[in-house]
This record gives sequence, C-alpha cells and structure tokens, in this order.
Amino acid sequence: MTEPKEQNLDRRQLLARAGKAGISIGAAGLIAYKLYDKNGPTIGLDAKSLVTLPDFRVPDIPGRTISIIKGSDRKAAVNKAIELLGGIGRFVGVGETVAIKPNVAFASSPMLGATAHPDLITEVVHLCYKAGAKQVIVADNPINDPASCFTLSGIGKAANQAGAKIILPKKHLFKHTTLAGGKLIRDWPVFFGPFEKVDKLIGISPVKDHARAGASMSIKNWYGLLGGRRNIFHQDINTIIAELSMMVKPTLVILDGTEVMMTNGPTGGSISDLRRADTLIASCDMVAADSYGCGLLDIKASDLPYLSKAEKAGAGTTDYESLKPIFGAT
Repeated sequence: MTEPKEQNLDRRQLLARAGKAGISIGAAGLIAYKLYDKNGPTIGLDAKSLVTLPDFRVPDIPGRTISIIKGSDRKAAVNKAIELLGGIGRFVGVGETVAIKPNVAFASSPMLGATAHPDLITEVVHLCYKAGAKQVIVADNPINDPASCFTLSGIGKAANQAGAKIILPKKHLFKHTTLAGGKLIRDWPVFFGPFEKVDKLIGISPVKDHARAGASMSIKNWYGLLGGRRNIFHQDINTIIAELSMMVKPTLVILDGTEVMMTNGPTGGSISDLRRADTLIASCDMVAADSYGCGLLDIKASDLPYLSKAEKAGAGTTDYESLKPIFGAT
C-alpha cells in the first residue's frame, strides 16, 4: 500500500524542480493581463468598484484549531471532527447564512475522487441547519460545464436534498478584486456574488495529486473562485495558490483523505489512482490542514512551495503539530 522509498524520493525531487521552474512573478502577471485583456480586466476601475471578500474566521481557541479523524464513514468522521473543535455552534450561529464551497471542478463520478464527496456536502448542510442557519448556499465555478459537474459529482443532488441553495456561475456574479500585496490577483474577476452577503464560509475538498501544483487540497480549492482565463496563472502556480490563501479567510476547511488520489491528479479517471487512507481533517487553519494532508500523499509540506509562501504571508502554519491537533476515530 505504501509507495517504494525510491519512488517517494523521485517524486520529491520532481516537486522541488517544479517549484523552481516557474517564470518570474512579474512576468506571469504581465502575461495574464495581456491574455485576459479581451474580456477585461477593466484596468482603471476606481477603488469603489473593486471588491474584497469578507473575513469569515471565528475567534481562535488554543488547542482547538485542527482535528484529525480516522475512519471510513465520512458522515461520522466529519461529525466527530467538528465536535472535537467545539461543535458546529462554534462555527454557525442562529439566523446566519452559510456558504459551502466544495471542489466541483470536474464532471466526474464521486467514486473517482476528483471532487468533494456528496456525503460530506449532505452532512455539513444538515449540521449548519441544525445549528440554526437561516440558509445554506453551495457554490463553485468549475472547470468543466458547471451544471454537468454538479450533476455527475452527485453534489447537486446532495445539496438539493439537504435543503441548500445551489448557485452556479453567471457573468453578473463576478466582480473584480485586487489583493493587497498581491502580484497576480490584481484587478481580476472573482466569483463574488454567492459569498458577498453570507456570514460564514466552509471549504470542502479531497486530497489529490496535482500535476502542476504537486497537490490539490484546501487552499487550492479556492482556485474555483477565480474567473477569467485563470489557467494563465498555472505558469506561476505556487504564487497564485499562496495568494488565494491571502484572499480567502474561511470559517472552516474540511479536507477529505478517506480515499486519496495518489496519481494522475487532479482529474484522475480510474479507481486505481486512489489509495484508501480513512482520514478526515477539519481545521480553522487551512495551511496546517494541507500540511498534514501532505503526509497522506507521501510528501512533505516542504515539497510544496506554496505552503511556505502562504505561511510567510500569515495565512497559517505548516507546523501543524504546534497547534496540538486533536486526534479521534469513528
């Protein structure tokens, strides 16, 4: 079940080389602007026209920042994970509107592990309503056709049956943002509409191999908020993911390592790409969550340059052990 040592070393070497291979930040930004120019990015917008995502974080409680649950039942695991962090009432208040941003990037069956699992969507929506939420929204801006992605992933059905409102990307829901201190996210369209007036934001994503980034987990999930020709940012993938960690300040992230996509990510395509790890992480610190998730992919946090960049930017810590993770089982 464990990859041979020689393969692990090769993979880390490849990831290290990939981290050094990107073009300069300034050049990537210039190319992005030029190639996106046909549809924007509306250079010259005044400050009042630019938007900023709200800060959705809850007050820190020392020793209750990250929980790690072992078990094969996703619903039981997410309940236990949230319970150990203080319960759903810590994250969702009575009368609040909650947005859930799952990874729905591909028109793919849930059995292939390329998208968030519908069982987690169902359970988290139920938990939000149990806490007294007025409304729960489920939204993403997928790579493939949005309607097909929500249908084939099972997330659309799960959200509907649990009573959530699904919001698919439409042109009027995108607004431009400039990230303070950012090099790439400047005057760029983001999927802002669904998150503009919500009180809390929860991210749900699988643990996956990623051909360009090395891994796709909690922080990479926010890539779905970017509009325009966002594939341009792949030329400086580590910087754009780090900037996403600065742009989005979620209430909670849920990282699903029940079955981990070890190869051919981020799309996969075969159950042979998956390895069962029976692990689920819930965290208020997405850098810490992803740093722990690296171990499920047989890599280290240091193999992913974007994690150290995110840490330096103040988005969280790669030293998840310093947060005194709470371990549990179902």
